Amino acid sequence: MVNQKLTFVVGTGRCGSTALSHIINLHPDVLSINELFASVPDEEVLADAPLSGPEFWGYLSRPNPVTNSMIKNGATPPEFLYHRVPRRRYDAETTGIPAISVMVLPHLTDDPDALLDALEPEVTSWPTRRPADHWRALFATLGARFGNPGAVVERTGLSIGRVPEMHHAFPDARFVHLYREGPDCAVSMSRHFSFRMIPLLWEMAGHCGLESPRLLTPQHAAQLPPDLAPLLSDRYDPALVMERPIPISQFGTLWSETIVDGLRKLEAVPASQRTALAYETLLEEPEKELIRLAEFIGVEPHRTWLEASVAHLDGGRPGAARKLPEAELTPLLESCSPGMRALAVH
Repeated sequence: MVNQKLTFVVGTGRCGSTALSHIINLHPDVLSINELFASVPDEEVLADAPLSGPEFWGYLSRPNPVTNSMIKNGATPPEFLYHRVPRRRYDAETTGIPAISVMVLPHLTDDPDALLDALEPEVTSWPTRRPADHWRALFATLGARFGNPGAVVERTGLSIGRVPEMHHAFPDARFVHLYREGPDCAVSMSRHFSFRMIPLLWEMAGHCGLESPRLLTPQHAAQLPPDLAPLLSDRYDPALVMERPIPISQFGTLWSETIVDGLRKLEAVPASQRTALAYETLLEEPEKELIRLAEFIGVEPHRTWLEASVAHLDGGRPGAARKLPEAELTPLLESCSPGMRALAVH
C-alpha cells in the first residue's frame, strides 16, 4: 500500500473550510477528500471492529438517509455536488444517491458514476480488516487514479467533535484546526439549512421528552406541533426550516459549545501533529498562510498553486456580524464569548 501523508482539516463548519478544500484540490501533490465523514457518518467506519470489503463498500454506496432526504425535498446546500452532474445515473427520489457520490466523488471528477463503478469491484474484493486500513486503501486507490499524490487531506464541516475517533483510527495523522471569528461563523450558520436544523432537532427532542435528537423517530411526529411534525416525515417544505424565527444568539451558543468541546478534544493530539489556521488571517496574508499550510501537510508550496489559490480566495466576507442591528448583535456577541475566550487561550 502506498504510504501517503494524511491530514484532517477540522472545524465547526461555516468557517471557510469549503473554500479551503477547493484550494487544496488545486495542489498537484495532494489528494483532496471532501466531506467524507459527513457523507459516511456511521460510527462503525472509525471504530476498531473489522469489516469485510463488501461491508465497507456498503457504507460507501448506501444512500445517506439525511442527505438523500434533503435533496429529495429541495433543501440542497452548495456542498452537495452530485446534482450538478449533467448526466447522472442516481436520483434521490427513485434510486437514492450513493453516500460517497453526493460530495466526495464529484469533488474529484466530472464523472462520479464512472469512478463509483471502477471502485466497486476493487473495494468489494478487499479482505476483512480494520476500517482505518480500508480507508487507507481507498485513499491509495484514489491516489493511483489521480497521479499518485503523496499527501491526502480530508476536510469535513462540523468535524472537530470527531477528532478523538479520527486520531484513534489514524494515530499518525496531522490535524489542521480551521476556525473563524465566532459572530461571523454564527451568522453563516444561521443561513444554512443543516445548521438551522440543529436547534430545531433539539426543540423537537424537548417536545418529546428525549435526551437527544438522535432518539427521534417518525413516530414522534404525533407529539410535535404542526410546524415541526413534517420535519420527521418523508416530505417537508424547506421553508419550515429556513423561514422559522430562530434567535441568532442560538447559533452563537452552538458555535461556542462546539469550539470549547473541540479544543478540549484537540489537546489529546500531540502538539507536533496539529496546527491552527484562522480564516481571517488566511484572507489577510494568504500566501504566508498557504506556505505554512503546505509545509505542515508535507508538500511543496508551488508558485503556480499559490497564485491560483490566492485568486480563488474571497476577501469580502469578514465582518458580516457587525452589520446586524444592535438588538441582535449584543446577544450574539455574548453567546460567542465563551468560544472566543477558549480560542484566545488556545
